[in-house]
Amino acid sequence: MSTENEGNAVPPAPSAPPVPVETPAAPAQGPSPAGGAPTAPIPAVPGTPGAPEHESAPAGMPAYASNGAGQGADPYGQAPTQGSAPEAGWPPPPPATPSYADGGGSGHGGWGSSYQEPAPKPKNGRGGLVAAVLVAALVAGGVGGGIGYSLAKNDDNSTDSTTVSAPSTSGQVKRASGTVASVAAGALPSTVTIEAQSTSGEGGTGTGFVFDKQGHILTNNHVVADAVDGGKLTATFPSGKKYDAEVVGHAQGYDVAVIKLKNAPSDLKPLVLGNSDEVAVGDSTIAIGAPFGLSNTVTTGIISAKNRPVASSDGSASSKSSYMSALQTDASINPGNSGGPLLDASGAVIGINSAIQSSSSGGLGGSGQSGSIGLGFAIPINQAKYVAQQLIQTGKPVYAKIGASVSLEEGTGGAKITEQGASGSSSVEPGGPAAKAGLKPGDVITKLDGMTVDSGPTLIGAIWTHKPGDTVKLTYTRDGKTHTVDVTLGSREGDS
Repeated sequence: MSTENEGNAVPPAPSAPPVPVETPAAPAQGPSPAGGAPTAPIPAVPGTPGAPEHESAPAGMPAYASNGAGQGADPYGQAPTQGSAPEAGWPPPPPATPSYADGGGSGHGGWGSSYQEPAPKPKNGRGGLVAAVLVAALVAGGVGGGIGYSLAKNDDNSTDSTTVSAPSTSGQVKRASGTVASVAAGALPSTVTIEAQSTSGEGGTGTGFVFDKQGHILTNNHVVADAVDGGKLTATFPSGKKYDAEVVGHAQGYDVAVIKLKNAPSDLKPLVLGNSDEVAVGDSTIAIGAPFGLSNTVTTGIISAKNRPVASSDGSASSKSSYMSALQTDASINPGNSGGPLLDASGAVIGINSAIQSSSSGGLGGSGQSGSIGLGFAIPINQAKYVAQQLIQTGKPVYAKIGASVSLEEGTGGAKITEQGASGSSSVEPGGPAAKAGLKPGDVITKLDGMTVDSGPTLIGAIWTHKPGDTVKLTYTRDGKTHTVDVTLGSREGDS
């Protein structure tokens, strides 16, 4: 299934310690014109920091973003060979319709849509007119409401009144632990709205949350991608406190990034991390983010599915896909939600909102950005936590691998090991994990630890939920016969 990255912009299927800014952060910008946001909608199977998301592939297909039939990539670092089946090596080709859930970057915005930057709000024209109409309506409503309240109050005090008023209390309303209001009240102070801007002024808005007391913030790679090479990065808390930040490390393949606040406050409260392996379909979920720049927005839903194969990107020609075995939720997620926490009913983080499926490339009100249709995808927190710790320690991601290139084509009945690797090299790495297990070109991997593998992207996402050194059981077919072998995963450092 292909999706778009959610944020305020994603694919068409994303120093000396400064003094923290004391003034409240300016309101998050809306998604930028199509082609420049961080989160994007899920692309049809083949792919902003405003709010990006990706569009998804046809029904029944794994959620991954590719550039079209017959295209492939080598997730393990080998480029596809011209004339041969696409390689599953890294980096794979960008998804055709998927997008990110925030708005940074280029492409369409939307969670599960391409990562795109939110378009600047027009100073004149229809946008201003709409705002004016709304203001007028609110003023009229306020006047009418005031008159109505006065009449109602007078009538309530009359002896003929049959209305019943709740007794006035001077104390605060108490909300039981475990309610959405209680969970939101506890998590919001540790959630931030991230604004990323490149040296050329491009960028978008996304979300992040406090990972530890040292000032590290966990978010999506596509949310901060514009600020990686000398750009500007800020994080604003619900209190209005705004801090400059810097990228500590980012993993494009996992779509995970860690930033650090400069001059971080001493009273940071990290969100509690849950166990995504124990999540069950039907469990309640709560998402926090900045959809379309509306910071500190809370939405609710349930876990709709687990281990959903998703490939997302910002939809640009140069974009690389991100792969995940995602938690699917129907909690409303839109461009700008990318990087925000997906919480369980107790308030523990179980995932990072990253992409959304989009029904079309159009946006709300013709903005060009896709919105929520109840198909959102989050990176399981168990995987994200491991990646974040690696980034904090070394600044670089580490990926598990089997040492073989697999086709990204559909209709192969599984993950087919290609006949040839990149630049004419062997598709099975000599001395690598796959070679040691006896795997050969042409073998079709159909299961990993009992989980069905229906394509190359599905295998990649499943392998990346493991750590180097883990042993997995692979089932494959060769010459019509089925075989099962144990494979000890190798490792690859970095995104290149």
